[in-house]
Amino acid sequence: MSPLKKEKLSKIRKELDKLDDSLIKIIKRRTNLVKRVLALKERKNQIVDQKRISLILKNIKKKSLKNNIDPKITNKIWKNMIYAYIDFERRNFTKKR
Repeated sequence: MSPLKKEKLSKIRKELDKLDDSLIKIIKRRTNLVKRVLALKERKNQIVDQKRISLILKNIKKKSLKNNIDPKITNKIWKNMIYAYIDFERRNFTKKR
């Protein structure tokens, strides 16, 4: 790789790192909202809502197409995020009295 391309690559990677920092802040906000949702759930079987998951994925596909983003990418990202939060909720669920 030429020195000029290495320099360009380095700049792009720095932009990606900044974007990752922003995503971490967004994930923290999302996690806090999920915690609030979890606090409202009374039974562990309320954690997974297939209708909600389907609706989210359908909406993400529409938004991806509208924004000219490959919907396979966003589908994978959202599915992984959804199931990571389902796991989080299961690990953090406390039985209500």
